[in-house]
Amino acid sequence: MAPNSTFVGLPTIPPEDPSLNAKSPKPRGIQKVFEAREQAEGAGATVRRSIGTPKLRNFTPFLMLDHFNVSPGAGFPDHPHRGQETITYLLSGAVDHEDFAGNKGTIETGDLQFMTAGRGIVHAEMPHDNGDGSSNVGMQLWVDLPKDLKNCEPRYRDLKAAEIPVAEVDDGKVTVKVISGRSHGVDSVQELAYTPVWLLDITIRPGGRIAQPLPAGWNAFAYTLDGASTVFTTGATSQEVPQYHNTVFEQKGDQIVAEVPADAKEPSRFILVAGMPLDQPIVQYGPFVLTDPSQVRQAMMDYSSFTNGFERADGWASEIGRSMM
Repeated sequence: MAPNSTFVGLPTIPPEDPSLNAKSPKPRGIQKVFEAREQAEGAGATVRRSIGTPKLRNFTPFLMLDHFNVSPGAGFPDHPHRGQETITYLLSGAVDHEDFAGNKGTIETGDLQFMTAGRGIVHAEMPHDNGDGSSNVGMQLWVDLPKDLKNCEPRYRDLKAAEIPVAEVDDGKVTVKVISGRSHGVDSVQELAYTPVWLLDITIRPGGRIAQPLPAGWNAFAYTLDGASTVFTTGATSQEVPQYHNTVFEQKGDQIVAEVPADAKEPSRFILVAGMPLDQPIVQYGPFVLTDPSQVRQAMMDYSSFTNGFERADGWASEIGRSMM
């Protein structure tokens, strides 16, 4: 889906940022490392959730991070959202989506969908039948919206794999898919999410190293997808992080330094994510994320009465979710 002609979000790359322009950048320290354990979610889906659990909750602006595995016959049938954005990244397979405004489509391997729920949306996300019974695997990140944008109109922005620029680092030993943000002189497509988020898909081959600058003061984490363990270096110390673990970094510092030992038997792949902290309360009830309990109660009432943004939900049911309703 094409982007809207009007974009009311904040800039992805902050101008005159002290960390992005640091002459002697310092690496960030590690706050915590923990494993994302499998759990059931939706209707028959399996996820590894690392943000939105007791180990890491409301890491502003991030609300939830799921590494999902959805087979045909499972999925996420019709459900509402208000007050947040979702970023869905397909690692393999495909996912169909459909909403109450008539928007529908499919995101495939390497594609992303940026969905701004704003004042309200009802949609379904269901695994595409790949013809061979294979699972559909990806990441979904929930991002809070600034309080003055929570009542904005819903918006989609699909980002195709072919639109994503790539940066090559350390003589080709490191490859960075610059989904959102900047890496080593390569800028991403702009006007994706309203809340500023950097999302980098990084592969480090044995013997490779990357020093990746991040905007000053933004919260950041790295989720290791597969391959060899990644070694994150903080200057005085280093820590080896295996697959399915989330590494949460300290705010202080200018860059993330990561490497894979030369004797590793395979590359490492992880996503590095950073976001601008939002100075506001987070009051969440399921898919409704507001800043005050009364606003959450109002969202529940609006959804049940088909008012104030949910009018189009009255009598609507998705075609793709019918088999599970």
